[in-house]
Amino acid sequence: MSNVEFSDATASTGPDTVLPVVEPGSFLTLHYRMAGPDGADIINTFDGKPATLSLGTGELSPALEQRLLGLPEGSRHTFELPAGEAFGDRNPDLLQWVARKLLNELGDPDEQYKVGDVVQFPTPDGQGNYAGAVQQVRGDGLNSAVQFDFNHPLAGQPVVFEVLLIGVL
Repeated sequence: MSNVEFSDATASTGPDTVLPVVEPGSFLTLHYRMAGPDGADIINTFDGKPATLSLGTGELSPALEQRLLGLPEGSRHTFELPAGEAFGDRNPDLLQWVARKLLNELGDPDEQYKVGDVVQFPTPDGQGNYAGAVQQVRGDGLNSAVQFDFNHPLAGQPVVFEVLLIGVL
């Protein structure tokens, strides 16, 4: 489903004005709201400072970026993305057990992990991080292990994405 509205600012530009449209590589200033399957906002910039991003740099999922292509500056849209489309399907292979010994080497040896904690791990090249959410803790001491879910938190879930395109360069 896609709803389209034009703001008052767009309507007042006149019939001969050609508005810029979103293209690959466009630099965008926008307000957006993302809600999960329960309708609760995950992120909402409408009450604060607008976001800026460059299309195609991975700041939004490819499915969200595709929906922005061709939209004119000043327009407001709401998109409903079915389960798995915005952030992919859940991948059971991304549930991984990590030995406590390795966790001690990577971080604080005194850390007490509990279900729901989100832990940052370095990428193999050391240039970035990725997050894992604690699912289970098994055993005690150095013989223990922690199960992490490295799926995106919204993987396999439907998402509502609302956007107001303030500027397109």
